Amino acid sequence: MAISTAAVLTGYWALGGLVAIIFAVGYYGGFLLWLTRPEPVPYAQIRWPFWLTLAAFLILHKTEERVAGFFEAITWLSGRSVPVMTDPAVIAMLATGFVPWLLIPWLAGKDRALGTYLAWTFFASMGLSELAHFVLPLLLKQAYGYFPGMISVIVLAPLAWWGMWRMTRPCPGQRMGS
Repeated sequence: MAISTAAVLTGYWALGGLVAIIFAVGYYGGFLLWLTRPEPVPYAQIRWPFWLTLAAFLILHKTEERVAGFFEAITWLSGRSVPVMTDPAVIAMLATGFVPWLLIPWLAGKDRALGTYLAWTFFASMGLSELAHFVLPLLLKQAYGYFPGMISVIVLAPLAWWGMWRMTRPCPGQRMGS
């Protein structure tokens, strides 16, 4: 829960309340999913969904956001200025919101509860929070249309849903809940 709260608070610090709400969907949603399914999930079970989702996020989604001007658009909606990557708030947001996800292969590989929790927050953030790209155009005072980052979510979200589905499947030779 502390990681979820830190990610939401640093998202607020770096980019404002709108981003904090979007972060909350993924981080607190992932926490709630973890509470319903806290059993450790072997890393082998989520290896492919994890790496494919991470690759889609970093290569497709972040590139689309950067090229299409996502941060300019989101800061226009929030009324805040675009932060620079060296801003302490951005560094804190990355340290609390992204870096812990890089520990998933190691922690889930050790069947640790923290690895399962982080995997849930990762897949919920990629599969639920990123759907905000389809809601954000409704906040603009114009006809519904493209919002930066929207196209790559069509690939990103289903990969994350696959990861969430894999998180709910019994491990070979193990019954869920046992």
